[in-house]
Amino acid sequence: MGSGKTAVGRHLARLFRFTFLDSDADIEARTGVDISFIFEKEGEAGFRIRERESIDRLTRMESIVLATGGGAVIDPENRRALAERGVVVYLQTSVDQQIERTRHGRHRPLLYDTDPEEKLKDLMRRRAALYAEIANVTVSTDGRRVQTVAEEILQELRRAYGP
Repeated sequence: MGSGKTAVGRHLARLFRFTFLDSDADIEARTGVDISFIFEKEGEAGFRIRERESIDRLTRMESIVLATGGGAVIDPENRRALAERGVVVYLQTSVDQQIERTRHGRHRPLLYDTDPEEKLKDLMRRRAALYAEIANVTVSTDGRRVQTVAEEILQELRRAYGP
């Protein structure tokens, strides 16, 4: 959350001349409601079911850059689909940076009615190893511009997989 997945993903897709997709946006388009509404009506468990279906379908597509929600890695099926069907980039971001980037946003259901710093620390404790487990490339986004992060990812991918 707040790592820059959407902004970096869009920029990376332009660099590759791929289509940019976002699993949260896909869920919203398919349901006709926003993620916050889904959380409110179905809870996190209901949202995660929809997320799994979206990621399963989207990871079968070619020539895309896919941004997933930060919690997508919790589900083993999502991790398997992402790792087996694509190249996974982990945008590593400190909790301090996440707080700075999410403080004005109103579309963060997991941060409603809670201490954002404590919640983000808890999420990081539960998710960091899962991100690292499936990541082909890990790039820090702290204090960095979107373009710089995307270009570093491109260089890392070229180094690992060729031109």
